[in-house]
Amino acid sequence: MIFPVNRLPLLSGNNNRAAMSPAEFQALLLSWFAEHGRKDLPWQQAISPYRVWLSEIMLQQTQVSSVIPYFLRFTERFPNLHSLAAAELDEVLLYWSGLGYYARARNLHKTARLVVADGGEFPENITELSALPGIGRSTAGAILSIACGQYQAILDGNVKRVFARFHAVRGWPGQAKVAERLWEISQRYTAPLNTGAYTQAIMDLGATLCTRSKPKCEICPVASACLALAEGLVNTLPEAKPRKALPVKQIFFLILSDPEQRILLEKRPPSGIWGGLWSLPEFAELAQLRDWCRQLGADIAGLQILPAQRHTFSHYHLDYTPVSANLINPINNVMEANSRVWYKSQQIGSLGLPTPIKRLLQF
Repeated sequence: MIFPVNRLPLLSGNNNRAAMSPAEFQALLLSWFAEHGRKDLPWQQAISPYRVWLSEIMLQQTQVSSVIPYFLRFTERFPNLHSLAAAELDEVLLYWSGLGYYARARNLHKTARLVVADGGEFPENITELSALPGIGRSTAGAILSIACGQYQAILDGNVKRVFARFHAVRGWPGQAKVAERLWEISQRYTAPLNTGAYTQAIMDLGATLCTRSKPKCEICPVASACLALAEGLVNTLPEAKPRKALPVKQIFFLILSDPEQRILLEKRPPSGIWGGLWSLPEFAELAQLRDWCRQLGADIAGLQILPAQRHTFSHYHLDYTPVSANLINPINNVMEANSRVWYKSQQIGSLGLPTPIKRLLQF
């Protein structure tokens, strides 16, 4: 069912009526933002659809403090949509390297090329914009409200947390029914006028006051009507995703040097973990690594097995063991073009590398 704006049913956990109207909520939030909100973040300057889009993608599952230097470096190299579209994916991944979730960078590049090929302007229709790779409904809403002044609701992680607490909405926000309820609430409270400022304000409220841990309820501008606060549920809402034990994958990384002290790197497939980045050859078993080295003419007797390390992704742990070897008698040293290449140490720092590989190679 689609409810008219400001006529949505109240969706609190116990159906108690919230004592604050959407207009009151908007007025208090905007007043707080005008006095206390952050307005000096890089993406809040020279606002454009491109800069809002880029910041929203970078901020997905990443802290503001971590994003700022990446945003500045990225926009210096790719100041607009056309420069990003004209770049090679390898260079885009280099400037993204370290931010993680590399599918975001691949989708950025893909979307830039699609939009440029279609005329060079982001669509200003929510349906068309949210259909572009990696954008989605909330990011599209942020672009259209902040950069284009449209009345559009958003529901990023910060806003989910604010409204899950404000209306005491039970359940994990990743569940479809819970997400639908939160979208209805967000649409109800979104300011029909000055929507861009409201969008920035509601995100800022979640990022600075209504934080995941140690929220500052005592200075929250809308705390008087927060049901989670009234019911003692602030520390339990929003509810966490039901936990499952993460599986563990074990691999071996080969750090292979040739007589010229170059390191062998492989380019990973375009999709999947670390898609499109350069990495070390990897093997499921040490025996496979030994056989592969023998075929290349590496010194098997001189293999050095280094201490195992762990890198955790959102859905599994990767336990990897680095193995160092030297190529002393090349037997079949033919490499696939653009797939497996020997790199000098001074070249490696200019490549897009996964963070664990950077650490192994000390870059």
